[in-house]
Amino acid sequence: MNSSHLAPFITMRKGFRMSQSGFLLCLLFFLPCSVFGEDPYRFFTWNVTYGVVSPLGYAQQGILINGQFPGPQIEAVTNDNLIVNVFNFLPEPFLISWNGVQQRRNSWQDGVYGTNCPIPSGSNFTYKMQVKDQIGSFFYFPSLAFHKAAGGYGGLKISSRPMIPVPFDPPKADYTLLIGDWYTINHYDLKKILDDGKDLPFPDGVLINGRQSTSTFMVEQGNTYRLRISNVGIATTLNVRIQGHKMLLVEVEGSHTIQNTYDSLDVHLGQSYSVLVKADQPPLEYYIVASTRFTNTVLVATAILSYSNATGGPVGPIPAGPTVELDVSLNQARTIRWNLTASAARPNPQGSYRYGQINVTRSVLLANSAPVIGKKQRYAVNGVSFVPADTPLKLADHFNISGVFKLGSMPDNPKPGPEHLDTAVMDSNFHDFFEIIFQNNENSVVTWHIDGHSFWVVGMDWGKWTSASRRGYDLGDAVSRCTVQVYPKAWSAIYVSLDNVGMWNIRSENWARSYLGQQFYLRVYTPSQSPRDELPIPSNALLCGGAVQF
Repeated sequence: MNSSHLAPFITMRKGFRMSQSGFLLCLLFFLPCSVFGEDPYRFFTWNVTYGVVSPLGYAQQGILINGQFPGPQIEAVTNDNLIVNVFNFLPEPFLISWNGVQQRRNSWQDGVYGTNCPIPSGSNFTYKMQVKDQIGSFFYFPSLAFHKAAGGYGGLKISSRPMIPVPFDPPKADYTLLIGDWYTINHYDLKKILDDGKDLPFPDGVLINGRQSTSTFMVEQGNTYRLRISNVGIATTLNVRIQGHKMLLVEVEGSHTIQNTYDSLDVHLGQSYSVLVKADQPPLEYYIVASTRFTNTVLVATAILSYSNATGGPVGPIPAGPTVELDVSLNQARTIRWNLTASAARPNPQGSYRYGQINVTRSVLLANSAPVIGKKQRYAVNGVSFVPADTPLKLADHFNISGVFKLGSMPDNPKPGPEHLDTAVMDSNFHDFFEIIFQNNENSVVTWHIDGHSFWVVGMDWGKWTSASRRGYDLGDAVSRCTVQVYPKAWSAIYVSLDNVGMWNIRSENWARSYLGQQFYLRVYTPSQSPRDELPIPSNALLCGGAVQF
């Protein structure tokens, strides 16, 4: 094999050619994994470009990956090593993050600005990560600036290893539905609206797999199909339903669930669900519908579930779904529970983790707000509106660069006084066990995500959280996931084991809120230098800001 064949997998750093040792390391990726007893490797080469997309019938600029909108799907199996080489052909820096992939011991690959330097225009970066002990439905997305409003997202499926039993029969086929709101306004202009201190307008439409109405999913009568549904939008909760068919929920963001049946399912920003659908109706075509939830104006996208022997198109009107009924949505959320009898990614029941019997080492209450600071709209957590530093926080921590952030700048509870700007970081220790209460005193749904970790959603209810609220916690079969919604004038509580060393982003999944400060970083620290706790900085790590000197 000559070196030209390796070009897509070689990342340059600081303008120099790859060293001989780095070249040999790349060669090792191509040797049979059985030689070293390693888990399989899967290689991907992605070219990121701008292109013309017209999802709402209006030609506009979108982000394509290998010419595709949405981008190509990643399909992996538990413990696979993923090598994703991203070439940035945009005229500005770019980053990709992996929503729900936990990056065990490896926050270096998280793909958000607090951990990674952006990929410069005309350059590339190779992500190297392992989906260790994970299964489930996730997605990737562009995390920098306001690129998420332009596309650049795609599905990420992690299947169980053959030796691990799955609590349902294999489906006939497996389909991914990437649903999300969409703007016809260019993402540069959306960003400028926010930079000018204003909030975003209402979205212009809803998409299913990058289209408003022309996606088709083929089924054969009598068979069962798996649909992996992810809300990749930036502003609104969506409701999903299938005309004439029920949906059996089987998995949420890497956890098998109690198999409840739903007529429709609320999918909040950043969330992913797997449902089974049986093709048990007359051989016709049926609407798959995604529509905005909790909005006065209801935006709708449709796809088609088409029987292979269909004798006609969809009959009747598009099935209506719930709109503003908050109680219905909260009650539905409470029915989503962990399947304690299912195996996990490893050969043991996922419910064998007795999270309800672990002593909480620290209780944190996070209250979101929407202040005006410096005559501009901002969003905040516990009175702090996040501003990014010129150096990614993970690099500043690793190289001991002073003045970039201050530990404890994100308080455990709301503080009196006016909201302020800061590069907020909360300190914690490896193996801490946190109770986190998300308190929402505003009038809209807020969705929260924690990078690098899954957590148990132990409770949610209306009003203000108090210590008495703990009496209603589910300490037995609360679902384990990485994203949780908080309803207006309500709270949601989670338990999380901080079992992943690194610098991890905690953010609102509403992208305007996150961009304008409703996020912070959690530093999970150990004094150990062992690679068993955290992998060393990658040899191909991009350096920027104060880290360029190292």
